[in-house]
This record gives sequence, structure tokens and C-alpha cells, in this order.
Amino acid sequence: MYTCSLVRMSDKIKTFSMFGDAGHGGITRYSLSPEAFMARNEFKKRMEAIGAIIEIDDVANMYATLPGSDPDAKRIVMGSHVDSVKNGGNYDGILGVMSAMEVLETVAEQNIPHKHPLTAMIWTNEEGSLYPPAMMCSGIVCYDYLPEDIRGKFRYEDMMNSKSILDKTKTFGDALEVSGFKGDKDNRISPDKYQYMFETHIEQGPILEDAGNTIGVVDCVLGMFNYRVRFYGQTVHAGTFPMPKRRDAFYAASRALCYLHDEIDQLGVDDLVYTTGEVVCHPCVHTCVADYFDFSIDARHEDPKVLEKVLAIVKSVVCKEWSGCTCEVVKARNRDTVYWDKKLVSYVKSAAEELGIKHQYIHSGAGHDAQFAAYMLPTTMIFVQSKDGLSHCEPEYSTPEHCTDGATVMLNAVLKADAE
Repeated sequence: MYTCSLVRMSDKIKTFSMFGDAGHGGITRYSLSPEAFMARNEFKKRMEAIGAIIEIDDVANMYATLPGSDPDAKRIVMGSHVDSVKNGGNYDGILGVMSAMEVLETVAEQNIPHKHPLTAMIWTNEEGSLYPPAMMCSGIVCYDYLPEDIRGKFRYEDMMNSKSILDKTKTFGDALEVSGFKGDKDNRISPDKYQYMFETHIEQGPILEDAGNTIGVVDCVLGMFNYRVRFYGQTVHAGTFPMPKRRDAFYAASRALCYLHDEIDQLGVDDLVYTTGEVVCHPCVHTCVADYFDFSIDARHEDPKVLEKVLAIVKSVVCKEWSGCTCEVVKARNRDTVYWDKKLVSYVKSAAEELGIKHQYIHSGAGHDAQFAAYMLPTTMIFVQSKDGLSHCEPEYSTPEHCTDGATVMLNAVLKADAE
């Protein structure tokens, strides 16, 4: 078994945390921003220093490859993303890139024999924080392999026209053209050139820490749905209109939200999670009764039958009376559970066992670029413990030791795949 370098990993964590430092312990590093270019250039510099060959595709995905002993063998790729949410942490996404770099650096330093070319990769615009949607460029690249209901959301032309949330006159395509990181479409990851994909990521939850385990052997990305629940009432003056005559959309929505929580909780399903995280209120004026209120509901579970039961409860809202308001339920998006390749999952588990690193099976509740890649080629993920389960915030933290353990598990799992 081989071991990655704690010193080298610690240095990468410190260095990459400077690119987009928000001044409060975290980063803001939007895709194709100057801060993201700094991270990409650091990736390029370090990978070229070990003799890796750098390639970039037409949507700025970057690849650094160490050749293998078999010139005809397909590549094994590892990677994630360098972009972040606003005021995010120093580990989400970038840990997967740093881990892939660490694998290649360890292979080069220790002259580890390998048959397949080994590639470290950066996916562009995973977060979609500046140019929506999330997982944009993995969606573009994997478009032909995605299920029909997902595929239409990632048409190349549509994605190039995605407008910046900060400046509606600028598009993702504009930023790509002037980035200096637009390469050749022939360099895209594809089943013709690639054998397997691995992605290491922080857990983003408290399960591993609560169990006292370092590594999560991820078996799937949970199925989910997201719907909008909308209420229509009437705007009247807050001080002059009698209470019994009001049709208050805000109040109606609050009643419906309590109803949903009560009914869904009564299902008593383990591991089911659901969230109402986004609202729209109109006219959103303190002296006016709301005539419109809209909230999201996001539910996630491995079993589609469980999600069907939850969705039936959500849809039942339209059949009930809500303080004189009308209601509609509208689908925003959904996905089926995406299972990782069982053979690659077994390699990750075996590597953790042989290294004596505490681990467990775990699901991913969040989406990842690897999820789209899984429609295209055999793929798996490795989770690293997150302190207090925090993510998408500046206190996000994983210890250098745990990060190094994650890279070490991936290295040895990749070598098992390479030895087939």
C-alpha cells in the first residue's frame, strides 16, 4: 500500500485557500473569475512540475495526465471543481482537485508503476454560483449520455447564453471566450479515451464525524425532487381591510408548510430529508397583504417509492382550502438515484480496509459532477469527514490528516483499478 504526503497536502490546502480569500476563513471563487484563474494556474504549474501533460477542452475543463506503461490503455481520471459558492469554504470541490494532484504527485515521486495514464481533472462551473445552472460543464460534456429529462437543460448554446447573476449583460460564453482557458472539444473526457472516474469530496454532513469514521465509501447519489408550491390571494391595505375578508397568500403558505411537515414526518421514513429553502413574496411590502407566495420543497431519498409518497403529500396541497387562496404545485426538477459502479466502490472499501482507515458506506445527498459522469463511464466517490458537518460556508473544515487519508484511499483504489 502507498501513502500520500501530509506535508504536501497541507501546503496545497494553504495555497489554494489564498485564491479568493474572503477574509473570514473561507473563499468566494466564482467560475472563470480571476480567483479561479489563480487556482487553475497553480494546478497547471504543479502538474507540469511532475511531468504531467496539460490539456483543456472547449468548456475550460482542465486535464493533467501522467502517461502509463501501456500506450493503448484508457485513462483513469480523478477530479472535481475549483469554483465555490459566495463566502464558501476551502474544501468543497477543491479537495477533489487537490486529492487528484496528490495522487499524481505521489505516483511521480515514488515512481509507482501503472499501466493506465492517470489524469487529474478540473470541472468548470460545478457550483453555478455566478452562471447558473450547477454542474454546467459536466452537463454539457455528458449531454448525450444523460437521461432525457435532464439532457435538455444542458444544451451547449443555452449554457453559453447563461447570464451572470451580477451583470445581466455578461454571459458564460463571453467569460469563456476571454478566459484564456478555452481549448479543443477533442480534449473532452469521453468513454473512448477514459476507463474510470474517481472523485474525492468532503462529506458536507455530520454522519462520518458522529460515527467516528474518517472515510465514506459512497455508494450512490440520492434521488430527489424539487417542486414550487404557489399561493394566490389578494393585496389589500394592511391597516384598513378586515381580517375575516382577507385572502393572505403568506398566511396560506405558512399553514400549508406546517401541514407538509406534519404529514411527511408521519411517514416515519429513515434517512428521508426535505427542505423548504427558497421563497418569493409579492408585493413584499410591510403595509400590504401578500397576494402571492411561492416556496420550494426539495425532498431526497434513495428509494423512489418513498419519494412517490412524499410527492403525493405535496400534490395533495392543491386539494385543500387555504384561507381563501388558490394553490398550484409546479415541478422544478428531479433525478433518480444514481448508483456508483459496484466494482469501483469495492476498490475504495478494500483500500480503506487495507490501510486501516476507519470507514463506512454512505450516501451522497448532494449532487456532484461525478453524478453526470456516471452516465458516461464507471464512476465512484470517496467522502472525507467534515468538521461539524458544515459546508457551503466559511467555517467548512476537514483536517489535513483526513484530507491526506482521502487522497491515500483514492490512490490505492485507483491502483487496484489500474491492475485489472
